[in-house]
Amino acid sequence: MTTSASGAIAPAGSIMGEWRQFGRFLKRPTLPPRAPMPRMASLLATLRLLLLDFAIMLALLAIAGIVMAAGTELPETAIAGMEMTVGLVFAAVVVAPLSEEIAFRGWLSGRPGHVLAIILAIPAALVAVAVTSAFAGEGLGEIWLGALIGVLVAAVVALATIYALRKRDAMGWFQRLFPLFFWLSTLAFSLIHIFNFPADQMIMALPLVLPQFATGAILGYIRVNYGLWASILLHTLHNGTFVGLVLLAGQAAA
Repeated sequence: MTTSASGAIAPAGSIMGEWRQFGRFLKRPTLPPRAPMPRMASLLATLRLLLLDFAIMLALLAIAGIVMAAGTELPETAIAGMEMTVGLVFAAVVVAPLSEEIAFRGWLSGRPGHVLAIILAIPAALVAVAVTSAFAGEGLGEIWLGALIGVLVAAVVALATIYALRKRDAMGWFQRLFPLFFWLSTLAFSLIHIFNFPADQMIMALPLVLPQFATGAILGYIRVNYGLWASILLHTLHNGTFVGLVLLAGQAAA
């Protein structure tokens, strides 16, 4: 396994080489001091891992098809019957990748600025929402205003923290415990998607979040070795591809 000057895994020279590096990473997750700055090689590695993500999704879809053909009825997601509006597409392709990568993997770098940013941003947002609610009514407009102000305050606090500590590398204790943090992050990312299913079917739907677990592992690998921008890009392309397929299927059925 080759590494860059920063200690991160260097992009492999082929698709299969990158996939093998990812496999070795899963056997022993290792956190470098920091991911390299964005570059074309990292972009190429991200696209190669996107192909792996698609291959895994196709395999899991094939297994689901076999299970359904055998007569097993699988729970449908709560959004299955929802109309694919512009707002829903934007949320799936832009909002979800950005927010989920920041929440589940932004801090996974182990750098003080990134870890502290999450710790400080959440209470800052809650305080901002509480203050806004105290001076506003309880209408829908005020709720959205409070949420928007909370997000803005959280963003300012997080960016200020990251900028102040931007020269710090990953903390030693975090690197030692990184395998635990990596798998907990991946598990949490997959389990949060259980809420896509009706409340009375969540237990039965547990196996159906396996795709999110697999994708989460790929995203975690990309985040710590190629940067947060790379994991956001793959997440966006992943969601965009499946949203596009849903839209095409809807048009074909119309």
